[in-house]
Amino acid sequence: MSLRIDRGLFKYDFIDHHAVLCVPVDADVKDIRKRYLTIARRLHPDTNAIANAADKQVASEFLSKLVNPAYEKLTAERTRTEYMIVLSQMGKRLGQESSSVEIHTNVAKQLATAPESNIDHLYKSAIAKLAETQYDVLQQVPQVIAQISELNLVYLIRSAGKPLVAPSPQVQSTINSDPLKPNPATNTIATPPPASEDSAVEHYLRRAQTLVDKNQFAQAQVELQDALKLEPKNSRCHSLIALVYLKQNRLKMAKIHFDNALKLDPNDQTALSWKPKIDKALSQQSGGGKVTTPPNSAGKQSDKSGGGGLFGGLFGGKKK
Repeated sequence: MSLRIDRGLFKYDFIDHHAVLCVPVDADVKDIRKRYLTIARRLHPDTNAIANAADKQVASEFLSKLVNPAYEKLTAERTRTEYMIVLSQMGKRLGQESSSVEIHTNVAKQLATAPESNIDHLYKSAIAKLAETQYDVLQQVPQVIAQISELNLVYLIRSAGKPLVAPSPQVQSTINSDPLKPNPATNTIATPPPASEDSAVEHYLRRAQTLVDKNQFAQAQVELQDALKLEPKNSRCHSLIALVYLKQNRLKMAKIHFDNALKLDPNDQTALSWKPKIDKALSQQSGGGKVTTPPNSAGKQSDKSGGGGLFGGLFGGKKK
C-alpha cells in the first residue's frame, strides 16, 4: 500500500506528525504518549487482532514508518522544539497564501468559516472524532491522515487570525472528482512572497547549515527544498542545496542547482568555484553507471564524508 499523502500540510512537503497520531497541534507530551500507546496496541503484530497476513504487514508498516517516527519526533525535547518552530513558520507562510489553499472535506470547510470563538472547540472535537476510527480500516488510513492534516492546516491559518476562503463551487467540483490530485487552477501562488517571509527563508537556511555541519544532509535537503518553495529564485538556496547534493555524491543534481545559482547570480563564488570541478567529474564518469567519486590530486578516490579531495572542506573547513 502506498503511504503517499498529498493533502493538507503534506502537500507542502511537510510531514504532519500530528495528523499521523491524530492529536491537536497543541497537544502536550502526555496526551501524545497516551494516543501513541492506543495506536501501537492496534497495529503491533503482538497485540492486534488482525487475521489476514497481508493486513498484518500493512499494520506493521504503518507502525514502523509513520507512527513510531511521529511519536519520536513529537516527544523528544530537541526534535519537538525544532518541529514546532517549523510548524509555526509554516502557519505564518500559509496565512499569506490562504487564498490559494485547497479545502476538500466538509469538516475543514466548516472550520474555515466558523466564528472565531468556536474555532478551537470545533477543531478539537473533529480531531477527537476522527481518532476513534483512524486505524480501523487500514486501506483508508492515508485518506484519514490527509483529512486530519487538512484540519491542521486550516486551524493553523485561522489561529494566526487569517481569513480563509473556501474554493468556489466550480473549483470544488473539480477537486471532488479527483480528491487526491492538486487542482492546477489553484495550485499556484498569485503574488510573490511578501517581504515578511524573508525571515522564514533565513530560518530554513540556518537550519540547513546547522544540519550540514552535523552531516545530516538528507534533512538539510528537505529544509532547503522548503526554502526554495518560498523563494525559487534565491541563489543562496540553490548554492547550498547544490553543496548538499555534492556531499551526497549526487553530482548531476548539484550541477543543476549550481547552474541555477549562476543564472540568478553570475558572481556566486561558491557556484563559480565548484561547477567546473563537477563538470569535469561528470565527464569522467562511466557510461550508464553510478557516478563515481572523482580522484583527488594524489590520484586517490575522494572521501564522500568530507575528508578530502572534491568533497573536502565544502563548508569552510568546519569540523564535523
